[in-house]
Amino acid sequence: MSTQPTDEIRKTWTLVLCCVAQFMVILDVSVVNVALPSIRADLHFGGTELQWVVNAYALTFAGFLLLGGRAADLLGRRLMLVIGLFAFAATSLAGGLAGSKEVLTGARALQGLSGAVVAPATLSVLTSTFTEGGERNRALGLWGAMGGAGGAAGVLLGGILTETLSWRWILFINIPIGVLAGLAALHYIAESKRDDAARRSFDVSGAVTVTLGLIVLVYGIVRTDRYGWGSAHTLITLGIGVALIALFLLIEGRLAKAPLVPLRVFKSRQLSAANLVMFLLGASSFAMWYFVSLYLQEVRGLSPIQTGFAILPMALSVAVGAQIAGKGTARFGAGPLLALGMALVAIGMLLFGRAPVGGSFGTEVLPAEVITALGVGLAFVPVTIAAMAGSAPQEAGLASGLVNTARQIGGSLGLAILATIAVARTSDLAGHVALKPALNSGFHHAFVVGAAFAGVGAIAAALLIPRVRPAQSPAQAPAAEPQAAEVEQVGAGVEA
Repeated sequence: MSTQPTDEIRKTWTLVLCCVAQFMVILDVSVVNVALPSIRADLHFGGTELQWVVNAYALTFAGFLLLGGRAADLLGRRLMLVIGLFAFAATSLAGGLAGSKEVLTGARALQGLSGAVVAPATLSVLTSTFTEGGERNRALGLWGAMGGAGGAAGVLLGGILTETLSWRWILFINIPIGVLAGLAALHYIAESKRDDAARRSFDVSGAVTVTLGLIVLVYGIVRTDRYGWGSAHTLITLGIGVALIALFLLIEGRLAKAPLVPLRVFKSRQLSAANLVMFLLGASSFAMWYFVSLYLQEVRGLSPIQTGFAILPMALSVAVGAQIAGKGTARFGAGPLLALGMALVAIGMLLFGRAPVGGSFGTEVLPAEVITALGVGLAFVPVTIAAMAGSAPQEAGLASGLVNTARQIGGSLGLAILATIAVARTSDLAGHVALKPALNSGFHHAFVVGAAFAGVGAIAAALLIPRVRPAQSPAQAPAAEPQAAEVEQVGAGVEA
């Protein structure tokens, strides 16, 4: 009996399961945004506390993403994928059952850790299962498409589940998907060989240190609404966060046998510039999705389902922008396309900064949505290509991971800063104007500062990133597009 059909069935199921896992992780990012007002009301989140529903996920995802990829390579790709899927289902159950904001925040943090295992494991499984060339490119293209599908489905599904059932079902929906996908993976996905000698080289200390440092920094920023920027509490908290980040750099540069982030890679000016621009893109777009959802529901009074439909053009516009960028980068180079994308993000966010309490959605809000989302889509492909072109071929995986990490870190810190600005402005107006205008003014301030982040990114892209074109290797260019397809959701709450 021929073994070829068995091999074909295994490959088909491997592709399906990796795409389902990717869809679930991205869906969970975008689906949360529409439910934010309902979560705030049910669990009594304060003004700056609500951003932890998003940031708890993004911070642990960012901090452990590189470690998750290394774990897949060293301990077994199928093993880590299955562990990640089961853990994602379990933490989704914990979040759905949460009776307090603290429990939900903790569950979201553990979800982020699980996602940091699942995301790189799916990509590792695909690249090890499908042969280089057309077969692998088609698999990666479908995997990347799941990012766009997850984002578009998430904004609608989040509204439907929140309004017809409860916000808790945006988390419960992950349970059957994660469990069934994990069980199927055990049966259909072949395990990779494990490098037993290399197991001693896990840089757990680096992952834990950078994650704790980022959490402390974000906490210090968001608590300025109570203590102020010049208070001893704020200065000490931020000092501890900076010290933890410095310790992380020491571990990576001097102490770790196999560092997560070998600091030598930043000798490449192009790679460093690409990560800087990605950081600024995350800092602007990540918060944009968060505030758009709150604006549509708390200022314009849309229901969760209506909000899902209102945000859908943004998810579609990101996909269109990514397709244009994929072709445009080959013709014009990464630098010009990236600068254009960042400039559009800045323009779109400035338009959001003028959105009124009432008025026509089609003329007052939709143009801002489309322009900003097109910019996000245009920026992601060239910034990824620029980062990959700025790294050595043997460090392509590391460069890809760094770009994703820069996006998540920029998004987390940007959201913390902009949420603090919005709440401070609204608090200043409380008692002087009505609630909706006060909220809207706070959102306006956040959008304008976010536009400034994107504007700096546009300038950096124009000055620091040359007209890089994608490499002609059959595997590298398609590998960049899946990451581009992920963007709107991580921005969408992501976060990421």
